[in-house]
Amino acid sequence: MTSTELAARIAARSHLTGEFVLRSGATATEYFDKYLFEADPVLLSDIADALAPLTGEPDALAGLELGGVPIAVALSRVTGLPSLFVRKEAKPYGTRRLAEGGEVEGRRLLIVEDVVTSGGQIIASVNALRDRGAVVERAICVIDREAGGPANLAEAGVELSALFTMTELRAGLNR
Repeated sequence: MTSTELAARIAARSHLTGEFVLRSGATATEYFDKYLFEADPVLLSDIADALAPLTGEPDALAGLELGGVPIAVALSRVTGLPSLFVRKEAKPYGTRRLAEGGEVEGRRLLIVEDVVTSGGQIIASVNALRDRGAVVERAICVIDREAGGPANLAEAGVELSALFTMTELRAGLNR
């Protein structure tokens, strides 16, 4: 399957119009509902196949709560890399870990996210993981909303690779 075909499938499955408030606080009139493409097992598998070449050679994938987790699991299955599940904050009970599924100290982690707008959640998670001894220099996502995320992440020492930009997905709507 070509990149253009995959973009068209993601757009067809997840594009919504209306008024939406984003995590960054910005308002958008269109929205790509990540849960619609993440809940489709065939589409999620194809997304993981397309993301695999972007992973490089980390010690583990770090899927961010909630949307990055299914992508990290699917990508783990394709690449053979172990997955960690990174919470927005450590729970005050149980293991009290920020990341479930393994240790982070001394490991090179690749952040896996679904959609990036400003990059704020990635930056917060990267800082928390680094505080726990992880090495985090890269992140990948399915959709870059083209709202400053890559530049903000670069300032935090994180390089972002996106499977698609909003521009590319919008073009997929016309196919």
